Amino acid sequence: MIGSGGREHALAWRLRQGGSVERVWCAPGNGGMARLEGAECVAADVKDVPALAALGERLRADLTLVGPELPLVNGIADEYARRGLRLVGPTQQAARLEGSKAFAKEFLLRNNIPTGPLYGIYDSAGDAYSALCAVDWPCVIKADGLAAGKGVLVAPNPDDATAFIDRLMVEREFGAAGDRVLLEEALSGPELSYIVLTDGETILPLAPTRDHKRILDGNRGPNTGGMGAYSADGMLDHALEDRILETIIRPTLEGMARIRIAVFCTQV
Repeated sequence: MIGSGGREHALAWRLRQGGSVERVWCAPGNGGMARLEGAECVAADVKDVPALAALGERLRADLTLVGPELPLVNGIADEYARRGLRLVGPTQQAARLEGSKAFAKEFLLRNNIPTGPLYGIYDSAGDAYSALCAVDWPCVIKADGLAAGKGVLVAPNPDDATAFIDRLMVEREFGAAGDRVLLEEALSGPELSYIVLTDGETILPLAPTRDHKRILDGNRGPNTGGMGAYSADGMLDHALEDRILETIIRPTLEGMARIRIAVFCTQV
């Protein structure tokens, strides 16, 4: 199990509930994962893909699961496949949908998949400042790259928007993730995360979830990166699930196939 957060902890805990899993190595894991019976934390840097693959070889793990986005964006699935190791996770090409919001937005628009209206994608702070003159408020500002869930702001006014663009593109708070920014129209309403496992054809939906996105009550404060996700009965009815599958999930897989993005590596 690669990662050290609550998501990885939950997966490691569940794996230990089944009788077919003899041992779980958590790289690097956390204190809670270290206390799981049959689990062991091992030192690892999730940014170092070759070292993670070498660790998988040394441990002779039957299967590796990846929690964080970064190693997937850095191509860990491809590296594991080259070494004949089994891993659950998308290819580096497919992971671009998570690793670049600009790439994902352009993909969605090109394939007529529902998404929030886009004002524009900007490579410089000056261009982004200028674009603020023509947006409606509130406006959503997004760093293009990975920022641990904290690279998005629903800006209520030009001052807050300008300050956030400064943090991203001038102060470089999130490094290369802020090389480009997206300005989008803000959407309101309840959030729903619908996650599936797929081999590019078969679709296996997981339980729907919802994030507590903002730090403060009443949807106030900055994003937390999704701390406090939960799931409950009645969150998703059959009609909405069918709509998600037909207008988002299946068109996404078809769009990936058209531009020859492999969903996962088949060499195991």
